[in-house]
This record gives sequence, C-alpha cells and structure tokens, in this order.
Amino acid sequence: MHDQLQSAETSNIRHERNKAAVLDFIEKSVNQGDIDAASVHFGESYTQHNPNIEDGVRGFREYLQQLRQAFPLVRGEVKRIFADGDFVIVHMHARREPEEAGLAIVDVFRLAEGKLVEHWEVRQPVVESNLHANAMI
Repeated sequence: MHDQLQSAETSNIRHERNKAAVLDFIEKSVNQGDIDAASVHFGESYTQHNPNIEDGVRGFREYLQQLRQAFPLVRGEVKRIFADGDFVIVHMHARREPEEAGLAIVDVFRLAEGKLVEHWEVRQPVVESNLHANAMI
C-alpha cells in the first residue's frame, strides 16, 4: 500500500511539473514571442505533427517568427490542461488579433524527462451554434 501511495505521489508530481513546463512554454513562446526563453523546454529532439511546422527547435522558431511578424498581438489563453503519463493536453483559445473570434485549439505534447519531445495539434475556428448556447472554449 505504501509503495502504491508513493508511486501515485511521484506520478502527480511529474504531472504537475510537465503541466508547468507546457504552460511556461506557451506563455514564453506564443504570448511573449521569446523563443529563446521557451526553448529551454525542448528535448534533444522535437517531433512536430503540425504539417505547417518543421521538426526541431529551428522549425518552431521559424514558425513563431512568421506568426508574430504577421500577427504581433497573437495570444493563446489556456482554458484547460490535463496530464496523463508523459502527455500534456491543452485546450486553448487562440486569437491572432484581439477583436477576432479566434481558434479553439487542442495541443497534445509528449514530454520525456520533463522536456517537450513531440507535439500534435487540432484546431477549428470559434463559431456560435444555432443548436445550443455552449461555448467552444
């Protein structure tokens, strides 16, 4: 029983550290545009599943520079964050311009030893429903 409790505590600590790393990465990279500060969270390799971004730190740096050049006011607001094992899932509201409805984004990060090593992303425009009053974000 003691070993199970200790294992659960270790797992919870890892989950919280992984979530904190992802939140800091999003804040520094997307919201502050500081890829140098954010890049401390990358592992030795970084596999990207977004078809618009190359693998590795360089690919993310180029993508972020292009994004912030075109949309200097881009912001990502994390609405929900979950951790399961080495995976962190983020539900985010992203806006390229403050007045736009923006995008509902779900990012899935895989971490190894607390560092980001893999990323998936699903996104769709935020729209209001004619069927219900439930928000997308």
